[in-house]
Amino acid sequence: MLISRKELIFQIVLHLIVLLFFSFNKHEGSINIDRAIFLLYYSAATVIITYYLMPKYLYKKRYWQFFIAFGLVVTGVILLEELVLEPLMFPNTKRGNSFPGVYLSLLGVLPVMTILSGCKFGWDALQKQAKIDELQSTIQESEIQFLRSQINPHFLFNNLNNLYSYALQNSPKTPEIILEMSGVLRYMLYESKEQFVPLKKELEQLDNFIKLYKLQIEDRGQVRFETSNIGAGYKIAPLILIVFIENAFKHSQSGQSSDIEIDISVKMDNSVLEFYCKNNFEAVPSLDTIAKGIGLQNVQKRLQLLYPNKHKLEIKDENKSYDVYLRLELEKA
Repeated sequence: MLISRKELIFQIVLHLIVLLFFSFNKHEGSINIDRAIFLLYYSAATVIITYYLMPKYLYKKRYWQFFIAFGLVVTGVILLEELVLEPLMFPNTKRGNSFPGVYLSLLGVLPVMTILSGCKFGWDALQKQAKIDELQSTIQESEIQFLRSQINPHFLFNNLNNLYSYALQNSPKTPEIILEMSGVLRYMLYESKEQFVPLKKELEQLDNFIKLYKLQIEDRGQVRFETSNIGAGYKIAPLILIVFIENAFKHSQSGQSSDIEIDISVKMDNSVLEFYCKNNFEAVPSLDTIAKGIGLQNVQKRLQLLYPNKHKLEIKDENKSYDVYLRLELEKA
C-alpha cells in the first residue's frame, strides 16, 4: 500500500518515540538492545494490523472479523517470540527455555501494538475528516455558484421586459437604459466571479442598478439611496444586496402606478454592515409571488452558506410596507 510522504514521516517519528520510550534504560543511560529488537518485531507485526486488517475489516465495519484477525496476529506474535526468538537470543536461560504465561506475554506485546495501531487509527481519522471538509467545501462552492448563476437570468429577464416596453414607445431613454443595463450585466458576469468582492465596488454597482430602475419609475415616485460610514478594505459576497433592491422595485411597481416610495440605506458600525430597504405597495393577488420569488429564496440560501452565524435577516410585510433589514459581519480583504 502506498503511503504519503507526510504519513511516512509521521510513522518514522512515532516509531522512534516509542522505541526510545520502551527500550531506554534510565539506570544505565543507554538503549537496551534486546528490548529494541523486540520492539521492532512488534512494530513489523503492527504493520499487518494497521495497513491490512484495519482497511480490510475495521473501516468496513466488519468488527468481528477484525477482532478475530487481530487476536490471531497477537497469538502468532507471542508464539513466534516464545518459541523462536527468545530461545535464539537467550539460549540455555530461564527466559529462553520457559513460557511466562499468556498474561505476562500480553503485557509485553499489547501496549506497543495498541499505541502504534491507535496512532494510525487517529491519523486515518484526521485524513478522512480533511477529505470530508474538502468535499463539503466543494459542494458548498458549487451550490453558491449555482445560486449566483440564477440571479443573472433573473435580472436579465426582468429588465428585458422593461426595455421592450420602452422600445415600443420609442422612448428617448432607451439608449440610456441599455447603457446602464450593460454596465450592471458586465459586473455580474465578469467582475463578480470571486466569492467576495470589495464592498465599495459592490456599492458602486448598487448605485448603477438603482439608477437603472429609477429610469423606469420616472415621476411616479421617489427613490432614495444613502450610504454612510463605509469602511475601507472590507469585502462582501457579490449580488447579495441587489436582490432585495430589485425585489423592492418590482414589488412597488406591480401594484401601483404612482406615489412609489423606496428607501435604501447602507451604513457600517465598525465591521458590521447594516442594510435597510423599505418600499410601499398596493396589495394585488400576485404580490406574494413577487415578494417571495426565486431571488429572495436564493439570497437566503447564500447567506446561510456564506455567513453562518454572521448575519441577521428580518423581513416585515405589514401596513402596505415591505421592510428588509440585513446585518452582516464583514471581514477585510
